[in-house]
Amino acid sequence: MILGKRLKELRKMEGMTQQELGDLINVTKVSICCYEKGTRTPTIETLMELTKVFHVDVNYFLGQDKYVVAESSETYGIPMAKEEIEIIEELRKHNSLYEKLIEDPKRMIELIDKKLR
Repeated sequence: MILGKRLKELRKMEGMTQQELGDLINVTKVSICCYEKGTRTPTIETLMELTKVFHVDVNYFLGQDKYVVAESSETYGIPMAKEEIEIIEELRKHNSLYEKLIEDPKRMIELIDKKLR
């Protein structure tokens, strides 16, 4: 879903329609629409064409654009999407919920998933 969100943001920032983008990378307007909604995944070739059109690294579309380093060690890091970082920052604003998630993340995620169903 990160790919679709970012694709739409980039397309709109460039003032491009779905049709115009589709014409640039040789896919249909419907394909662009489906990529943006997350109902279809572009081929590797199409993904590479998108990176060329928007001058971004493929990792940007894959949501691996931020490298986060653990506080205790500079040798350990993990790529995270800016959206993932935003989730963590927002969670930290809700102290009791954040503490429960830290205490037992698996159980809390299961409870949230059950509630959303």
